[in-house]
Amino acid sequence: MLPWSAVEGATVGSYRVLYKLGEGGMGAVYVAEHTLLGRKAAIKALLPELSAHKEIVQRFFNEAKAVTQITDPGIVQVFDFGYDAEGRAYIVMELLEGEAMDKRLHRIGQFAPTDTIRLMKQVCSSLGAAHAKGIIHRDLKPENLFITGDPAVTGGERCKILDFGIAKLSRDEGVAKTRTGMMMGTPVYMSPEQCRGAGNVDHRSDVYSIACVMMTMLTGHPPFEGTGSGELIVAHMRETPPLAASRVPGMPPIVDQILQRALAKDPAQRFQSMTEMVQALGQAEALLYGFTPPPGSISSPYAAVPGSSPPYIPTPLPTPAPITGPHMAPTTLSSAVGQTGGGSPSRRGLFLGIAAVALVAGITVTVLVATRSGGGGSGSGEPAATPPQASDAGVANVPPPPKPDAAVAAPPVDAAVVATPVDAAAPPPVVDAAVAQRPDAGVKRPPRPNPGSGGKPHGTTPDAGVDRGD
Repeated sequence: MLPWSAVEGATVGSYRVLYKLGEGGMGAVYVAEHTLLGRKAAIKALLPELSAHKEIVQRFFNEAKAVTQITDPGIVQVFDFGYDAEGRAYIVMELLEGEAMDKRLHRIGQFAPTDTIRLMKQVCSSLGAAHAKGIIHRDLKPENLFITGDPAVTGGERCKILDFGIAKLSRDEGVAKTRTGMMMGTPVYMSPEQCRGAGNVDHRSDVYSIACVMMTMLTGHPPFEGTGSGELIVAHMRETPPLAASRVPGMPPIVDQILQRALAKDPAQRFQSMTEMVQALGQAEALLYGFTPPPGSISSPYAAVPGSSPPYIPTPLPTPAPITGPHMAPTTLSSAVGQTGGGSPSRRGLFLGIAAVALVAGITVTVLVATRSGGGGSGSGEPAATPPQASDAGVANVPPPPKPDAAVAAPPVDAAVVATPVDAAAPPPVVDAAVAQRPDAGVKRPPRPNPGSGGKPHGTTPDAGVDRGD
């Protein structure tokens, strides 16, 4: 029977072969169409010589089973697998439309750092999903990465991982371990442990290989180049990887920091998981959006965020200085009142004025009484007036003072000041509080004649203690 590529319309399972798409070290890829659904798909078939090896075929099918369990948009979907009539193992997977990474590199020369970081974040995230299922790719290279359109992601492109043909299934102990001394992979992108043919290759081998791919994207060349596989193997195992900045001037330092860590010879010195590497790439991406390269240092311009601006940092408002003064005396009012201290200045002035008038009136009465009691009197020789007595009759003849407003009520006169006698020999007079609080206290008025005293001032009237000018 002729190969599929020579027979257009050959049937493989439920698919009809249309044409050959490409060929690799493990087999060939064909474009086919489902005979009932009309859906196009890609069929990857192992080479006849490899299909005779049960271990390789078993790994091939186990890889297909594992990939179907990975729910990640960055890994190609698998629809079916089996053997054809000639005993060739095959896998039916989704047919992608786009461009392989190696083809784009050949077309543009190198990727911009922002584009590299964006695509590598997707690849590392998808590899993390594969590692979680126990699948280690072990053959990462630009040829196994495919860029397809996807408007749902940043940049409108998604990078998908192909060819898990030599993937190591770490959870299948029966077929997972590679025999010591057997190298599997592409030497240009192989990890040092793969180059040694070690049997304990784990997921950190993919960290090294994807860093080699990243270096190729950034500079257009892999970390190490040589004329033969042996030279490349020695370089991976012994030589220090070059800096990307040594090849592309103006390369951001954080990019080289990521590459140097991922390209460490010792797996323990690399990123210990793809999650760690994705986080580092995310930090680099954030810095690259605000980074401007020197003119002409990079073939393609750096991406910029449209309308971006520096982050806003609010300026703290100054704390107002505390208000001090005599009116800010402590108060027992509740905080719900919202005010502290005494009343308004105008009312306080009125209170002080009334108190001063009352004080002057009290002192005047005391001085007059003391003077008359000590022998002083009027020119007519009449006896001194009797000090006013506190009686209900004297108070009854005085019209009650107007009731002051509660809000402007006068404070009580200090009793200690009013009751202090001027002359120790004179008895302290009793001052009626109603007189002291009258609004017209201290105002000079002409004496009112008393019919019972012949027109002379009466000494026992409430106003007798006020100097009226006579």
